[in-house]
Amino acid sequence: MADKLSLETLESWLWESANILRGSIDSSDFKNYIFGLLFLKRYNDVFEERIVTLMKDEGLSFGDAQDEIEDKWGKFPISARWFDLISRTENIGEALDKAFATIEANNPELQHVLTATQYGDKRVLADATLQRLLRHFNQYKLGNDDLYKADMLGDAYEYLIKQFADDAGKKGGEFYTPKAVVQLVVELIDPQPGHSVYDATCGSGGMLVESAHHVSGLPNGTLMGKPNVLLFGQEKNLGTWAIAKLNLYLHNMHAAIERGDTLVEPKHLNGDFLKSFDRVIANPPFSAKAWWTPLELSNENEQDSGKKAKAPNYKQVSDPYGRLVYGIPPRGYADFAFAQHMLASLKADGRMGIILPHGVLFRSGEEGKIRAGLLFGTDAANGSQPGDLIEAIVGLPSALFYNTGIPACVLIMNKQKPAALKGKVIIIDASRDYLEGKAHNSLRVEDITRIVATHKAAFEQQAEVENYCRVVTLDEIRSNDGSLNIARYIDNGEIEEVVDVAATLTQLETLAEKEVQIDALLNGYLAELNFGELSQ
Repeated sequence: MADKLSLETLESWLWESANILRGSIDSSDFKNYIFGLLFLKRYNDVFEERIVTLMKDEGLSFGDAQDEIEDKWGKFPISARWFDLISRTENIGEALDKAFATIEANNPELQHVLTATQYGDKRVLADATLQRLLRHFNQYKLGNDDLYKADMLGDAYEYLIKQFADDAGKKGGEFYTPKAVVQLVVELIDPQPGHSVYDATCGSGGMLVESAHHVSGLPNGTLMGKPNVLLFGQEKNLGTWAIAKLNLYLHNMHAAIERGDTLVEPKHLNGDFLKSFDRVIANPPFSAKAWWTPLELSNENEQDSGKKAKAPNYKQVSDPYGRLVYGIPPRGYADFAFAQHMLASLKADGRMGIILPHGVLFRSGEEGKIRAGLLFGTDAANGSQPGDLIEAIVGLPSALFYNTGIPACVLIMNKQKPAALKGKVIIIDASRDYLEGKAHNSLRVEDITRIVATHKAAFEQQAEVENYCRVVTLDEIRSNDGSLNIARYIDNGEIEEVVDVAATLTQLETLAEKEVQIDALLNGYLAELNFGELSQ
């Protein structure tokens, strides 16, 4: 075996573990089982590595070194260790469940994370399958000295998340935003050393990891070897939340990731108020429906009591955190609910980036009112909210995401736009630059670089690029009734054929006359052959 395990070897080794599980469980659940074992092997190998180091550096016996490591890092009983688990031939799942519960009990940071997946149900995973899986995981050591960089496991983990998203198709989009799209949004909002970054719908944590990587690459970007950034997130789905916690743990990063519905039950609070952050980022579920649970529940209870079924009235939504100040989005489109939650979670000089479906740029009704408020502000009757909050809109290519072919856009909002950009919005049409793929398209490095450089030039010098980027005044947007439909502002450069209406009509008249002549001729032939006339 090579001295250091390469990322490529690690990736293919992890992917082979999925093949062992095929047929036993649904492919969309593979990730939970594999990630748990990956974590356990890593935890075990680092524990052993620390003991060996102490024995070597301080001449301690195995027992003394073990006691010292357990005092510092928490108890790790024999029954939870790898050598004990791999020697078992029966009730392996139960032993794994106990091992995970023990590690959790000694690591408050991992509470409910490892036990989110249960291995002990033999109807799901037979002992023979688990034995094969453990043997497969036994092939390599995953201590810090065995990997070519400490957070390499996190990279392998991300690779697996992507592979599972490919494998699970539609379900994949729920927990994974393609890495190139994440990189784009992170570069556009540009978090700085010392900042706090919050992902309101963090999925498997990719946007937080990427934000930390971005900050690490800047001057003063690391502090005692770790990224100089504070990370926060919230995720609704238990399994996905557990994956996010493990993802950050394996990247040697710490993040405060809470579980729950961000819209109904935001968890990052200062007393009764929302916490605020320097940067806020998210890829919420596109146009989520029935998004205000309390209203949906009271409506269902009414129907249970025999009243006629009808959809709840979303004008009744009452948010205790006062986030929906620009208006209440309709029941079928939560997009502007997430955007307003993020805006309310943003510091006075903060910047946020959200991925949304194109419809938010031009849909009318309540969404049109919210959009107008974000652009032009609201009057005293509507609470006098500030406008001019939209810094930039980037139109993305279609079919970039796993769960939808809908074209999306990145909306960048800024509470403190520079003087030269006040009263203006940067609009970039990046929809034509991408790599075409079978299942979905993807952004290339050059596409991201072009968008980011164009945005920077427009932000700093109001520079424009023909058929690609414009700096549009709020007056022009107002003249378009507040629509931000990109096609209204940026000509895509394709020369359309000019239609001469008068000439076309003359041509159609000529063709109609010819048709009459041909019909007459044809009817003559049919009469000669004793057939009836051609029906009109």
